[in-house]
Amino acid sequence: MTAIDFHGVYPAMCTPFEDDDERSIDFETLRRDAQRLEEAGVDGLVPVGSTGESATLTHDEHIEAVEAVIDAVDDVPVVAGTGSNNTREALSLSQRAADAGADALLLISPYYNKPEQQGLVDHFTAIADEVDCPQIVYNVPSRTGRNIEPDTAVELAGHENIAAYKAASGDMGQISEIIERTRDEEFAVLSGDDGMTLPMLSMGATGCISVAANVEPERTCAMVGAALSEDFERARALHHELGPLFRALFVETNPIPVKEAMRIRGYSSGYVRSPLTRLSEEHTEHLRNVLDVLATEDLEDEYAERER
Repeated sequence: MTAIDFHGVYPAMCTPFEDDDERSIDFETLRRDAQRLEEAGVDGLVPVGSTGESATLTHDEHIEAVEAVIDAVDDVPVVAGTGSNNTREALSLSQRAADAGADALLLISPYYNKPEQQGLVDHFTAIADEVDCPQIVYNVPSRTGRNIEPDTAVELAGHENIAAYKAASGDMGQISEIIERTRDEEFAVLSGDDGMTLPMLSMGATGCISVAANVEPERTCAMVGAALSEDFERARALHHELGPLFRALFVETNPIPVKEAMRIRGYSSGYVRSPLTRLSEEHTEHLRNVLDVLATEDLEDEYAERER
């Protein structure tokens, strides 16, 4: 297994779709988007996670999308979303993604069936035992209906193939405890909530799997890089610049707003698969205004001026 230093910014990529009845994957746009993000300086890419509408992709589409991103980029790791609420299904997807060349795997905790904590340990351990690839355990109770408790996260951190924890619980006390209790492990804690990335970095998290980085990769990288360098004055300034975008991207279910932002910026069509719908007109107008403000501010000029 090749170790990955999970520091920095990993955009949770959107899956672009064609304007056809099936909403087929637009692989050309997917490859182009991966290259755009790599050129912007991100530290890795995360296709076919929740933001990539994994729940509506077939297993073959999962692997085809992962392969497309791997083929498109030169020098950044690709972390494939391979989670499921069926352990055997998650294991199969994980092995296929690893065989396809994914550098690491992102595994959401089982959703809907709501396993107990021992069931979560068994689920993640079963995959980690069989697939020799760095794995990120993903806790997002708002989507799954079940929280991965700190004791469970710490136990999983002891497995040689479980390399990181993506935190999107909104519980800063719990996240802080997991960081504290895994400080002596080769284990990273990553933010899965853009609005909480800076506070988490201040507590010892090492990076983020970010929705906003699809739209503002340079600013997101600058914010995270400043925080990791302990330049918290600069990191705070960027956090507040990005704050309106962080909020606008979650006014409706992710990835509805970010796909509309991608359309506004000209990166992709913005189409989603049913049962998701396009962003409402009211929220689209607000999102456009937020993006217009960010587009008028030049990041390099701004910080060159501050450093004089």
